[in-house]
Amino acid sequence: MIAAEELRRFATEVFARAGMPARHAALVAEVLVWADLRGVGSHGVMRIPRYVAWLESGEMNPRPRMRVATETAASVLIDADRAPGPVAMMEGVAHALRKAKDAGIGLALVRGTTHTAALGYYTQAAAREGMAAIAVSASAPNMAYHGARAAGVATGPISIAVPGGREPLVLDMASAQVPFGKLAQARRTGETLPPGSALDRDGNPTTDPQRAEIPLPVGGPKGSGLSLMIECLASLVAANPLVAPRLAGEAESRPHRQNGMLIAIDVARFGGLEEFKGEVQRWRGRSRRFRPPRPAAR
Repeated sequence: MIAAEELRRFATEVFARAGMPARHAALVAEVLVWADLRGVGSHGVMRIPRYVAWLESGEMNPRPRMRVATETAASVLIDADRAPGPVAMMEGVAHALRKAKDAGIGLALVRGTTHTAALGYYTQAAAREGMAAIAVSASAPNMAYHGARAAGVATGPISIAVPGGREPLVLDMASAQVPFGKLAQARRTGETLPPGSALDRDGNPTTDPQRAEIPLPVGGPKGSGLSLMIECLASLVAANPLVAPRLAGEAESRPHRQNGMLIAIDVARFGGLEEFKGEVQRWRGRSRRFRPPRPAAR
């Protein structure tokens, strides 16, 4: 087993040698290891080879010149210049926090970034600053819409975090039954996929990770509808559509791109922050007393 700090040093060195400034390399390494430490290996250091390949091909910009394209009293739109996802998203977090401290709520749209990594890292960072936070990420179509046999939406992830008693309370989930990172893990391990989680290239259901290419949405129409609206919020509002151009055959040669959105809400503007944390902690304590339902009688 490799210690987390050793893994961070290794990943930081890999990204620095690939051209990232030292602080960006350290941040990307931190986000990937953070995911691994929470059991989300699909968004952990297994991503390093892909990130390096994108850096070498130019799809990911190791030294982006990010800029604020639009700014209002409570919002910013950031052109990410193909920045590594963690670099662009943490820039969005900083702007959203700044706006929320001034206006009570802050919105950061991040367009033209690359793989955004684990969204929970960014919402948790905001929650540690006393903010309730919501983050979503949009990408090209890679998941089937409910009832379809081909990719028509993205696996659009969403994360929500709130300040808690000792630690923030964080939700981080994808709109897909099996996100692409977990599908890649299953291919390496040979683990059989759950029924109803993926299709093969011809649109047929499969549990074979070697044949699975198109994830299915979680909750059927709920997951695909959620992903559709994430594309509207993170991409269309940012004037950088990703799904429709690809479906229309207009963007086949375009490199990997993603958009992100983060909303920060200053909890203290609407009530006491410590009281809020106390209520979250009280719910946590009571939820541990819940008992599983009894098996149905036969």
